[in-house]
Amino acid sequence: MELKYLQLNQIIAYKKSFHLSNLIWEITSNWDSFAKNTIGRQFVNAVDSISANIAEGFGRYHKKDKIKFYYYSFGSVKECFDWNEKAKVRKLISEEDYANIFSILEVLPKEIHHLIKFTNEKLKI
Repeated sequence: MELKYLQLNQIIAYKKSFHLSNLIWEITSNWDSFAKNTIGRQFVNAVDSISANIAEGFGRYHKKDKIKFYYYSFGSVKECFDWNEKAKVRKLISEEDYANIFSILEVLPKEIHHLIKFTNEKLKI
């Protein structure tokens, strides 16, 4: 019997947040320099932090260490809601892009909490 281990690219929260980070990159890359240097840079940093913290947590050995990084990613999701809202209000993104980003951000907390629950239940240390 061969043991199968969970891979990072099988985690839904990671896949969705990685996709979202590339979407935000695409959108903000087309902004003028002022918008890029203010909202764009921070939006990209926040959204990149979601998948990066999931990846870092996944790579940690101890359950508490893993979960700490998963909670960091949860905080970055909340930050992205703010940047998405500012980008819409300041007319940097279309209503369609706003709605698309919002819909992805909306499911990420549930997916991250699922990952935390799974980690708590399945890992001993």
